[in-house]
Amino acid sequence: MTTESALDTARAQLRRTVDLLKLSENEWLTLSTPRRILQVAVPLRKDNGNVEIYKGFRVQYSTTRGPSKGGVRYHPTIDLEETVALAMLMTWKCALANLPYGGAKGGIAVDPHTLSLSENERLTRRYTSEILPIIGPEKDIPAPDMGTDERNMAWMMDTYSVNAGFSVPGVVTGKPIVLGGSLGRTSATGDGVAIATMAALKSRGIDPKNARVAIQGFGKVGYWTAIALENFGLKIVAISDVQGGVTGFNSVADLWNHYKANGTLDAPGTERITNDELLEFDVDVLIPAALADAITDENATKIKAKIVVEGANAPTTSGGDRVLNDMGILVVPDILANAGGVVVSYFEWVQDNQNYFWSADEVKENLSSIMTRAINDVETMSAEKKVTWRDAALMIGVDRVAEAHRLRGLYP
Repeated sequence: MTTESALDTARAQLRRTVDLLKLSENEWLTLSTPRRILQVAVPLRKDNGNVEIYKGFRVQYSTTRGPSKGGVRYHPTIDLEETVALAMLMTWKCALANLPYGGAKGGIAVDPHTLSLSENERLTRRYTSEILPIIGPEKDIPAPDMGTDERNMAWMMDTYSVNAGFSVPGVVTGKPIVLGGSLGRTSATGDGVAIATMAALKSRGIDPKNARVAIQGFGKVGYWTAIALENFGLKIVAISDVQGGVTGFNSVADLWNHYKANGTLDAPGTERITNDELLEFDVDVLIPAALADAITDENATKIKAKIVVEGANAPTTSGGDRVLNDMGILVVPDILANAGGVVVSYFEWVQDNQNYFWSADEVKENLSSIMTRAINDVETMSAEKKVTWRDAALMIGVDRVAEAHRLRGLYP
């Protein structure tokens, strides 16, 4: 298993990109340094009356291209280094999609499954109050991430609005529809992964009709990716969650219905597989859509897929990436493949600020347009510079942020 941290990986990618772009050391220093880091203590009065203190974080990596944007993650292992790394990747992702945002990330080191509903609400509201001075529609716009959902965003929006004295729906995205959420936001990341998958198949000359796909992860990203790809005519042959995976199911919808009813993927007629076995499936497309570091230099040699589409954030280590490239496997990097979520978050923010809301068809059409443009930019850069899609995506994103820095200048 790799010992490389998420921040080590992100900084190594940035260093390589800066060198490829031939940027100066002054630009490297600016690009490799987060603008603002806030660590807070988040006290929670438990239902039994006891008080526990959790560590909370909010990192605003960049505000050069606009307000910072990024999710709020509830996970017991989250720490400051991981939060900085994810905020950095979010910066390049927003720039690659050409959104008027910088990158941010936040979260609390807590297992949300150990919290009651009322405890979750109190924790979310207290965390929001602790980071209140640095968030806002023109400053930093949080969104759901691992361990959080639209309910948490509703609490965050309400907490901010109560302190402002009026309703401010644009302070967060990923909200319920009735509170200013956008149609299409729930499935947005998965829809974007599916769009990227179709483009990668076309790039490799593979007919998408009945192309075989394995997906690691059956959460918000994996499920909606599977649904979208099945609608496109691809064959999903293996799906897993944290407990392992299955193959032999009739359809994603049937498997999901069983999963929701029984809490397990072991539907009648399916065959059980491990997560390691899923990675090694003989498929056209492998989509890691769960946790980071799923593909390493130790297991990458066993991957048989022709294309890897990164639905999760940082699912491939640097060593694993080198192995996949050496094997001639096309890797669609996370900052491109899973950008659909932040794109539709941007749509939600625009709609909230205008108080004018779009139809589901308008959201999907605009998402497809922005994703397709970003994919074409990456494919063109990759061909012109003879670099991988990951290098090309990072070069585009980093260069746009660097150019914005140059144009704005250094104050004072």
